[in-house]
Amino acid sequence: MTTSHPQRLPRLGLAALVAALALTSTAPSRATTGAEHELQHSAGATRAATAASKPTVVLVHGAWADASGWIEVTRGLQRRGYQVLAPPTPLRGLRQDADYLAAFLRDRTSGPVVLVGHSYAGAVITNAARSDKDVTALVYVNAFVPDEGDSVLGLLDPGHVLDPADLFDFVSPPGASEGDSDLYLKQEVFPDAIANGIPEAKARAMAAAERPITLSALTAASGRPAWKKLPSFYLLGTDDHIIPSDLQRAMAEHAGSRITTVEAGHLPMITDPLAVERIVVRASRTTARTAG
Repeated sequence: MTTSHPQRLPRLGLAALVAALALTSTAPSRATTGAEHELQHSAGATRAATAASKPTVVLVHGAWADASGWIEVTRGLQRRGYQVLAPPTPLRGLRQDADYLAAFLRDRTSGPVVLVGHSYAGAVITNAARSDKDVTALVYVNAFVPDEGDSVLGLLDPGHVLDPADLFDFVSPPGASEGDSDLYLKQEVFPDAIANGIPEAKARAMAAAERPITLSALTAASGRPAWKKLPSFYLLGTDDHIIPSDLQRAMAEHAGSRITTVEAGHLPMITDPLAVERIVVRASRTTARTAG
């Protein structure tokens, strides 16, 4: 039997291919007059200058999630002229996740950055921002805000009254450290715990696609917190079924964060993206005035 192969592209160097695509996408059409082209160029330059005058917003997702949860917030901020990046969080360990984010900030951003973390990612940005002088503000969205020595599970369950077996399915991946496991929220737990306020069918679909986090990531002690040197802002969801609102408020007040409340569950970036967008813009403008 003969196997067909897709037609191969000509052997262009990568640089030549990128250049060819750039010329194709940017060259004016024959129907475009010189005046029209000048006007288009001017508008593009204006948009570029507007984006350059604003910080880059980096949106960091938490456990059992991925960056797609930020899509509506991203669209809103882009409409306002912000450059937005939403990197993946490996969810392999607090130190590993913070180191990955720090490397991402180093290699993929330049200039001021507003760093936004949801849920577990609050601990990640708290640690990652220590090493990046370009981070101008931290924004916590229904997030953990650990002090040095705190762990996520320690903050959530200080009396150790929760039974992990009631909440999680455990998977031991090859190469895992002894005693460590990947944690999946049970399918019957996920919709009400994580996705309250989201239509049931969508919540079930989200549960099916959840990404696991290691147990060690939730039990690791946090390092010296960046919020001791950086201004921080906190969006507090009053109907969160994962992080109780009183715990959110206690952590935010301890960090000296400026608190905004919203009637939302654990995922306001999905159920009320405008509220998230507004607090990011507030952080951006406040820190810009301070710097000025």
